Amino acid sequence: MNASRHIARTHRAARTTSKALAYRTRSGHIAAAVEQGTLIRTGDLLERLGADLPDGQASWYGRHCAKAYRAANLGTDPVRVWAQHRTTGRWIHVNVFEPTDPALYTALTTYKATRYLVATDFARCA
Repeated sequence: MNASRHIARTHRAARTTSKALAYRTRSGHIAAAVEQGTLIRTGDLLERLGADLPDGQASWYGRHCAKAYRAANLGTDPVRVWAQHRTTGRWIHVNVFEPTDPALYTALTTYKATRYLVATDFARCA
């Protein structure tokens, strides 16, 4: 089957289902990888490190991660997935990374609200 035809069928099916299932259908294999833990959202890393950042600051950390990823990968954008916002429950597009991606840890040092997480105590726990 033609790839564009397959995508069109997927989107057509997604339009006729519930919102949650529609976003899950559009994200496909990427969402499954996030659930398995082979890809993580930036908020997941912050949660593991014990960072208690408000949503606005966590969002800026994600932007720093994306910028570091683009710098390390010749300008290519990180993988994105539809996910529900942690507090509002709205569906949003978020970047996902491999748990060992250097961009996640570079962003910890470049974003001033997360610099304290790079201390030796926290680096050993991660």
